[in-house]
Amino acid sequence: MTDLIVQVAMAEEAQPFLDLADSVGDESVIGRVSIRDLRFGERTVALVVGGIGLVNAAHAATIAIARYGLDSPLVSAGSAGGLSADSRVGEVVISTNTVNLDADARTFGYALGQVPGMPANFTADAALSDALLAGNHGQTVRRGSIGSGEKFVTADLAHAIRQDFPDVVAVDMESVAIAQVAYRHSLRFVAVRAISDLCAPDGEEFLTHVDDAALRATRVIASLRGIEF
Repeated sequence: MTDLIVQVAMAEEAQPFLDLADSVGDESVIGRVSIRDLRFGERTVALVVGGIGLVNAAHAATIAIARYGLDSPLVSAGSAGGLSADSRVGEVVISTNTVNLDADARTFGYALGQVPGMPANFTADAALSDALLAGNHGQTVRRGSIGSGEKFVTADLAHAIRQDFPDVVAVDMESVAIAQVAYRHSLRFVAVRAISDLCAPDGEEFLTHVDDAALRATRVIASLRGIEF
């Protein structure tokens, strides 16, 4: 049991949690997934480093649930690409919902982005989202839809996604998979992703800002200490 399961894809996204935590437990590795127990004030956090992509994310979330049980909310944390016209590098997006950018079963009557048998998107937990917004974290925060797929989104792909998913404000490669696992287990879920890049033609902008973006997302989540949600 832990108060919160926070899942990131990369070591760079995990490091700010390790730096800001009041205490850090020993690392466990299960199925190549890294797990550490952290403490922020009175709140315990399980930090899961699951790897990049939808399959790795679902794998790691399932391992975390098996370890910590069904009472701990899941948070997808780290960096994201800014997709909307008003996105800014450094702002933090708290998901209203997440959608699968790769799913297309419209031939059978499903919505674009809907995996057959699943909802059209996965709604974030409202109370958890409100608590994150209310935290004393000093970051620029907005709510919005986050889309996830198996491709790193650069300029050409971003244009197509904007046309197909006009409500999506940020993109990553993990959140919807974690959200789907949470949905199947009736767990509360939210994504907290800081904008590291604006879907530029190459990955240079992402590499420049990923560490700073991860720190901003961490500050928002760490602000949950002392807040009842």
